[in-house]
Amino acid sequence: MPQDANAIRSILSLAPVVPVIILDDVAQARPLAEALVAGGLPVLEVTLRTPNALKVMEEMAKVSGAIVGSGTVRNAAHMKQSVDAGCRFMVSPGASPRLLDAAEDVAIPLLPGIGTPTEAMTAAERGYSFLKFFPAEALGGAPVLKAFASPLPDITFCPTGGIDPAKAKTYLALPNVICVGGSWIMPADALANGDFARIEALAKEASALRG
Repeated sequence: MPQDANAIRSILSLAPVVPVIILDDVAQARPLAEALVAGGLPVLEVTLRTPNALKVMEEMAKVSGAIVGSGTVRNAAHMKQSVDAGCRFMVSPGASPRLLDAAEDVAIPLLPGIGTPTEAMTAAERGYSFLKFFPAEALGGAPVLKAFASPLPDITFCPTGGIDPAKAKTYLALPNVICVGGSWIMPADALANGDFARIEALAKEASALRG
């Protein structure tokens, strides 16, 4: 089926920032998810970029209040793995026809990535009204999405890629942006040191960015 707009809207509207998580240490999964949820960021995108990503998703899905999604989804196998791991949504870097075809047979919603008006229109023709704009900063950032708003008024975006707190605020002020994706909430040194209190503090700051 086409994207369930109500389902994806209800997820993406929960917080202004979706942490984009690249994690291989399964032992850190639950404390990281707990820190992010406690900080007001319950929607967690775990990318399929590490050997233990699926185990990380499974552990995070056990955390009360966490809504776990998979990222870097590129094929039907990734989609099945996402569902089996307890994910509530999926995010892809692009929107190939084969990927959109595969998503029609999956119960959880997909947020496909686009980078141009043509790609956005193609996805919209397939029933997608919520899209990821990626890689956001490399493609021109907030001015590009601002330019999209008038000719593509029926499409809402979650920009991801190269975003920091200051840039996030600029994106979130746009009428066609529902949230942003970012990894600045989880600095590498904080993860390395197990400093989840710092991550929770950064999450609290990020959760207050809307508008």
